Amino acid sequence: MVKDIRGGHPTFWTEFGTGPRRGLLIHCSLAHSGAWKGMASHLGGTLSMRAYDLPGHGRSDDWTPARDMQEMSVAMAADVIGSDGPMDVIGHSFGATVALRLAIERPDLVRSLVLIESVFIAAALADNPEMTGLHNEKNAGFRDALIRGDRVGAARAFMRDWGDGRAWESLPQEQRDMLAEKIHLIQANQATVLEDRPQILADRRIEALDVPVLLVRGAESSVFVGLTHAAIARRLSGARDVAIEGAGHMAPITHPRAVADLVSDFLEKVPERVDAD
Repeated sequence: MVKDIRGGHPTFWTEFGTGPRRGLLIHCSLAHSGAWKGMASHLGGTLSMRAYDLPGHGRSDDWTPARDMQEMSVAMAADVIGSDGPMDVIGHSFGATVALRLAIERPDLVRSLVLIESVFIAAALADNPEMTGLHNEKNAGFRDALIRGDRVGAARAFMRDWGDGRAWESLPQEQRDMLAEKIHLIQANQATVLEDRPQILADRRIEALDVPVLLVRGAESSVFVGLTHAAIARRLSGARDVAIEGAGHMAPITHPRAVADLVSDFLEKVPERVDAD
């Protein structure tokens, strides 16, 4: 376990596995690097993995509005990889949006890309504008609670759609307190995941990617995840989109073996080294 300055921010990261390939794991919002422990245990013979805590999460220092949340997360990821790249990069939820942007901005660091339950919903709405009203309706409880300053209500609304399926009341009080305390970090991501502030779609930056890509989602997850994956796959020739039956948004935690098996099968077809021309 290490904590040092990465991407200009005090960053904590840990390591899993002893496999011959190197991988980077980027967790979802309101979690931490330890969330990968179960899935990493099934990948340890394939990958030597680094998992870092996003800004304001786990043991990394707090995020401040002086710097865009996703931009900071990408800079941290690039610096955690450093001279040990390229790596197989695996991201979950918001972490998947960070992984995608990392591949776009620093293709030299990314050997392959696994996007699990990506919430780059701007892509889904760009391809399906008729779904904008439904998305606004589903997001209203979270948004309105934040406007009222009701952090608990906002966290409850967010977890209803993006949690592991458990009722809010069944979560331990300590976990509910943590979610309410950090719920502003979800709002900090809205401009990038819903509005595409980096202009990834407008500039056709996804289409320019030349890297093997696997998309993994839970079959029971939000309709917007399915639409997001379809939008990304539509822009990436050769990308594969797979749904895990019985899984929801937190598939890497609730179905770690199933996700790990898909990742292992995918990586078998990705050369560990790319010979120079």
